[in-house]
Amino acid sequence: MDKIISVRNLKKTYPGADIPAVDGLSFSVFKGEVFSLLGPNGAGKTTTISMLSCLLEPDEGRIEIAGFSTRKQALDVKRSIGVVPQEIALYPTLSARENLHFWGRMAGLSGSVLKERTEEMLGIVSLADRADQRIETYSGGMKRRINIAVGMLHQPQILFLDEPTVGIDPQSRRSILDMIKELNRDGMTVLYTTHYMEEAQELSDRIGIIDKGELIALGTLDELTRLVGEHDMLLIHTETESVPKDLLAALELVPGMYKVTPENSSLKLLLKDGSETLPGILQLFSQHSVRVSKVDIREPNLEAVFLHLTGRALRD
Repeated sequence: MDKIISVRNLKKTYPGADIPAVDGLSFSVFKGEVFSLLGPNGAGKTTTISMLSCLLEPDEGRIEIAGFSTRKQALDVKRSIGVVPQEIALYPTLSARENLHFWGRMAGLSGSVLKERTEEMLGIVSLADRADQRIETYSGGMKRRINIAVGMLHQPQILFLDEPTVGIDPQSRRSILDMIKELNRDGMTVLYTTHYMEEAQELSDRIGIIDKGELIALGTLDELTRLVGEHDMLLIHTETESVPKDLLAALELVPGMYKVTPENSSLKLLLKDGSETLPGILQLFSQHSVRVSKVDIREPNLEAVFLHLTGRALRD
């Protein structure tokens, strides 16, 4: 497969910061794939997108996009990419159509081409019937969809989407995810950032897990989940405010236990054969007078991978 994005040893430290926001990041994206950067808030995802978009200068490292260097050929890079930022970048008192016309002209479109692309984008995001209403009357999900339409107006080869579903309702989220899959089926290369494990699992051909500015794992979903082998994730909710330390110590001695992670009144256990081990685990809770209100058993997933690699949950 052809590489369309190449990132090598990317580093960025903000003035006055003690630690880098991005620290030695390297990865490639292949033409026609959906590549997700998955990590918690503050992991360095937005800083990475900003450097790839030529909005932020790296301290070190090399970025090539569609054969162009972000340092030497920034204009060519910008023509090749569409960027959908995490923050809504729309004028609230203008209508959706007026916003698209404005941003289209900023991208160098005009005349009949701009009108055709605007109408096409309104159809893709399913908002043609609301096109002449002001953005300030839109729901959060509708604003996000117009934000995506702006990023695609100039027909880029690659679409960067930075946390596009944050703060929206489930129906709008579903609409956006389906739209991204349809765009990818039509040939669009997508670089997607998220802290939602479920989105990365659903959308991605490959996933890079990022934490504290470093890429700690990269691969397909199957490749990443194999990192935790046969481990299951057991989520145990209790009726106490916090789990006693002596119970935690006892759980760590359970055969097949890999990690025990307390979360206030709940516990996340990474272990082998969760279903078979569960009766003995519940007996330990009973022996320590801790009442269990709910138990969930999950097969290996990206959250288990993150817990395996970092010792903490993805959304900590």
